[in-house]
Amino acid sequence: MAQAKENNGNGTPSGAKSSASGEGRSAKPRRPYHPRRSRRPQQPKEAATPLHIYPLGGLGEVGKNMTVYECCGDMIIVDCGLVFPDSEMYGIDLVIPDFTFVVQNKDRIKGLFITHGHEDHIGSIPYLLQKFDVPIYGTRLTCGLIKNKLEEFNLAGKTKFVEITPRHKIKAGCFTVEPIHVNHSIPDSVAFAIDSPAGVVIQTGDFKIDYTPLGCGPTDLSTLAEYGQKGVLALLSDSTNAERPGFTATEQKVAAGVHNLFTQARNKRIIIATFASNIYRVQQIIDLAVEEGRKVAFSGRSMVNNTAMAQELGYMHIPEGTLINIEDLNKYPPEQVVLITTGSQGEPLSALSRMASCSHRQVRVGPGDFIIISANPIPGNEKSVTKIVNGLLLLGAQVIYESMYDVHVSGHACQEEQKLMLSLTKPKYFLPVHGEYKQLKKHALTAASLGIPHSNILIAENGSNVILSQDEIKLGEPVAAGAVMVDGLGVGDVGNVVLRDRKHLSEDGLVIIVATVDNRTGKVLAGPDLVSRGFVYVRENESLMDGAQSVVEMALDRCVEEHVRDWNSVKTRVREALSSYIYRRTKRSPMILPILMEV
Repeated sequence: MAQAKENNGNGTPSGAKSSASGEGRSAKPRRPYHPRRSRRPQQPKEAATPLHIYPLGGLGEVGKNMTVYECCGDMIIVDCGLVFPDSEMYGIDLVIPDFTFVVQNKDRIKGLFITHGHEDHIGSIPYLLQKFDVPIYGTRLTCGLIKNKLEEFNLAGKTKFVEITPRHKIKAGCFTVEPIHVNHSIPDSVAFAIDSPAGVVIQTGDFKIDYTPLGCGPTDLSTLAEYGQKGVLALLSDSTNAERPGFTATEQKVAAGVHNLFTQARNKRIIIATFASNIYRVQQIIDLAVEEGRKVAFSGRSMVNNTAMAQELGYMHIPEGTLINIEDLNKYPPEQVVLITTGSQGEPLSALSRMASCSHRQVRVGPGDFIIISANPIPGNEKSVTKIVNGLLLLGAQVIYESMYDVHVSGHACQEEQKLMLSLTKPKYFLPVHGEYKQLKKHALTAASLGIPHSNILIAENGSNVILSQDEIKLGEPVAAGAVMVDGLGVGDVGNVVLRDRKHLSEDGLVIIVATVDNRTGKVLAGPDLVSRGFVYVRENESLMDGAQSVVEMALDRCVEEHVRDWNSVKTRVREALSSYIYRRTKRSPMILPILMEV
């Protein structure tokens, strides 16, 4: 049967559908049409607040730790340490960070926050304060050690110190900094939780997790976990022991080991070398000396100063009548004294080094001495320590050193403690710090094994501009950073050129040529005379030196014949001629310094 479909004008179809029974069914009405409204334009997403982290030291090296944080125009500094020179830095006393960047931004810096009192974290503070003044935030012992150091530079009393305690927050510009107690080989060590508009960053400083520490409680894991629950933007963590598996041993292990050695010493005088800043270790030794009925003396300026300051602040307790002056050391039988001294790292001018070379004014080492070196050599110091050990053994002393017995434990976290720190804080981003590149790399791999994405782990360099936000981590334009060498009173006046010359002098020596020449004609009026220093012994090499003098004379004569009057050109010709002659005869290349005096 045919079907019909009409439109009734309202957009609704009408009609009937016939069936065999004659029943009909209306079609379902359509919805009226309304034009679609255009969508609102989306507002651009607000960019996350960035935090800039500028490491100025401590990356790719052990020591010289210094980090600058910047957010919303404000800056703070964490630590300001130094590093001791390596064997290639001839004559250099110490190395400090390059302060160019912080001096350029000194008006924006709200404070200098110090994690603990070791030289690699406080040693450069006097040099920074000579540039500009900045308030220093540190725990009680840390401030005491810094004040001791500033007295040597006549800066004491000119700087504002703010004493901080764990769990008490400090406001510095847009930053809120909370110190968190951690274990280390020196009391009053803290990590910092740095809260900023960009988020929270935790910088651990040097730390380990010791469940049976001396003189203080264990690392404040609960506060670290609280921050982890709230959300940590980034963690900057100590990498010094990143290559060592397991846990760092407790300080209690040293107490037992040294106690056994005291028993072995019997009737001998005990001399113990350790870090002057290791207050815990020194207190252990004093306690054992009291137990054995021995008197205690200190040797070494830093040891005397640090222990005096620690007693004054209540961090060290020496029973009355125990401490004696080193001048009175020989008034007591050997079995009744313990001498605590500096020099555990083989420093050439340290007390132990002077004992080994028989140049110490009060102490003469001999067969009646039992010497304990309670420290492991810092990388690079092994030869210096070995030299001292050999010297002491040659004098007949019995020497306990390195890993012979349990006389030292590290103050830095091993891999399992580093994992615990990462697991508690749960950082979004991770930056390993405080270590050579191989240690930073190993720490980064440890973090990756715990599930932190590789894209969220950054191994930075000194001078990097690390930009962090809730959205990303990236590197910006780097800033000035490097090593400034201190030689005596000179700061930064010795650079790579001077070091290269010193290296050259140390390897091949120096030959000086002195001649007097006529200003008008260029003829030699007197000389040339040759002076050798560190090259050859002249009296045993007369033929060599006579030949060298002849070569110089011929070079000067050629200059006269060719009418060369530019004295720099004359010196260059003389230097090249003599250098070629000496190398042919000796296969050496000493530094050659021509001095021409015009008349």
